[in-house]
Amino acid sequence: MNDSPNIATARAVRDSSRADPVPSDDVLLAQFARGDDRAAKELAARHLPRVLSVAVRVLGDRAEAEDVAQEALLRLWRIAPDWEPDRAKVSTWLYRVAMNLCIDRKRRARGGTVDIDAVPEPMDPAPGAPEAMQAKARQAALDAALQALPDRQRQAVVLRHIEGLANPQIAEIMGLGVEAVESLTARGKRGLKAALAGRRGELGFDDDQA
Repeated sequence: MNDSPNIATARAVRDSSRADPVPSDDVLLAQFARGDDRAAKELAARHLPRVLSVAVRVLGDRAEAEDVAQEALLRLWRIAPDWEPDRAKVSTWLYRVAMNLCIDRKRRARGGTVDIDAVPEPMDPAPGAPEAMQAKARQAALDAALQALPDRQRQAVVLRHIEGLANPQIAEIMGLGVEAVESLTARGKRGLKAALAGRRGELGFDDDQA
């Protein structure tokens, strides 16, 4: 007896979903270790944007942040054959490596300065331009305030309040206890508020921002 069209369609959808599950990061990394370049592309698409975002916030320099993100991925490719899934999540490992690379670059650049006053490109004086300019000024002020924080506070604030990671995951990334992360985050948030205190009204910040 033949199945009805509706039953046959439902079965085909069910079998398709079983045949093509979304592979985990660990599976993709194992596939890459066996020579599957498509797995590497999938992993990069999943994680590179967020690793880059963190590096940009921590370093304040997109070009350097791109170098950090690429180097973190290269290190992941190198250890792929020896990856042990039970020891860490791929995302956590990448964050940790990126943080360490950022710290190294910040230490090497201690004698230099961060350009936080770069002249923006002229904006089209169309409707909404004042709001766009204020939004850009607010973002620049926040970025400058982040760069003024001590390194560990800046990392904790970026991971917690910008990337939205939970404190236990941040603790694993930074190699600290959860209480230490909570302390760094609280001090960093107070530091941001202090740095922005003189410009809050000008920039339109609410009390809960920063």
